[in-house]
Amino acid sequence: MDTKDKFKSISSPQFREKISEDLQQNLEKFKDPVVLGELMYQLLEERENTNRILKNLLQRLEALEKPSRPEEEPLIPEMDEKIVDFVKKRGKAAAEDVQAEFGYKGKNGASSRLNRLCMLGLLTKRQVGRKVFFLPDTS
Repeated sequence: MDTKDKFKSISSPQFREKISEDLQQNLEKFKDPVVLGELMYQLLEERENTNRILKNLLQRLEALEKPSRPEEEPLIPEMDEKIVDFVKKRGKAAAEDVQAEFGYKGKNGASSRLNRLCMLGLLTKRQVGRKVFFLPDTS
C-alpha cells in the first residue's frame, strides 16, 4: 500500500465514522466517576515519580557542587592567615589598613591579597561609597 492509498483510507468516511464512535465511547467513559478517579490516581503516581526523580537529580547536583571536604579550610600561606586573623579581630578592614599593618609598599599589593582571600571564600567584600571593606566570611 503506497502513501496515496493510506491517505485515502484515512480520509474515507468509514474511518472518520470509526474515529467519531471511539471518541464518543471515550467521552462516555469520562462521565463515570470511577474512571476519572483512576485517571487522577495514575496522574498522581506519575507526578510523585517525577518529583522523586527531580529530587534525586538535585541531590546529585548539590553533591557535585560541594567541596570534597567542606569542614577543612584551604591551606594558605602564613601571611594570609595573619591577614585573615587581623580582619576577624577588627571585624572589617580596608586595603589601606592591611597595607599599614603588614608593611606593604602600596595599596595594590594589599588589595590583591585581600581579593585572593575573597576568592578562596575566607573573606567577603563590601563597597561603601568609594571604599571597599573586607569582612570575615560568616558562612
